[in-house]
Amino acid sequence: MLLGLAVLGVVGVAAVSNAVKDKNDYYSSPYPTTTYSPTDEPSEKPSAQPSTTRPTRPVVTSKPTATRPTAPRTSTTPRQKPKTQPSDLDIVARNRLYKAGVMGSVNCKESKARPATVAGARANYANLLNCLNRSWPALIQRSGVKFRPPTVISFSGTVQTPCGSHSDSGPPFYCPSVQTIYMNLSEDVGNYNEIPQDYNRVWARMWMLHQFAHEYGHHVQTLTGIFYAYANLRYEAPNEAGELLASRRLELQASCFSDIFISANKRSYPLTGESLRQWKWLIGHTIDRKRDHGNAANHQYWALKGYNNRSPAHCNTFTASPAKVS
Repeated sequence: MLLGLAVLGVVGVAAVSNAVKDKNDYYSSPYPTTTYSPTDEPSEKPSAQPSTTRPTRPVVTSKPTATRPTAPRTSTTPRQKPKTQPSDLDIVARNRLYKAGVMGSVNCKESKARPATVAGARANYANLLNCLNRSWPALIQRSGVKFRPPTVISFSGTVQTPCGSHSDSGPPFYCPSVQTIYMNLSEDVGNYNEIPQDYNRVWARMWMLHQFAHEYGHHVQTLTGIFYAYANLRYEAPNEAGELLASRRLELQASCFSDIFISANKRSYPLTGESLRQWKWLIGHTIDRKRDHGNAANHQYWALKGYNNRSPAHCNTFTASPAKVS
């Protein structure tokens, strides 16, 4: 992702295919302009795949010290109590990011390049990274955290990462341990070229926009401590159902964050006409067979919460009822 950071080239050697088949999860098909329903049976497309390694939380190594009085005490003064770290639940449920306010527009414009080629897809990643790196810092800093931009690596074939080996038969993903977004060139170029009709190509551009901003949402979660606290909570879940519930809260929040950015820049990007039509279609027609990203209705619910309000305050999936994150 990068206009100032530059996308780090392709990792892998497989050729870009014209169509990406057999996705595992989290998929949306294009919304045709003629039949008002998908033309093909959707294959599955996942979103972010966070690392399952349990992170370690920072440990406070110094304690406040009480100054001994130099004269005899004439009254009892309370001892200063050491500050306690917020719990993982506090971090995800009452994060200061939720009070950071509304995101302003940075007048982000869509790249003139089209993802018909690897070069075109990379140009879009670079443009989006530049836009997101200008959109999020103010909110991050208001939450009391120093902003750091993520790294972006685009790949086809297989890519080796600290979060494991991933192939282009899967989705784009974010690796928190190195704060890096990995964008799947085969998927984005394949989506754009798979069906020649204009509506499909608009859908492919909107899907790439949403996916990129979603992965960036995981970076926001990492900077603010939400990602690591989530990982601890998931690790401590009593069963698989609890683990999946935690995962859905994380993923639906990343989509909500994604659409805060999209809405903030909807006039300049722009999100109008067929672009708006395809965006509305895709946020409500995702598939989640692994039950780790949220069903289509809830994905649409949280995407619209971000889009309509443009504030992280409306993306607190961690205090939502289980029904809203199913």
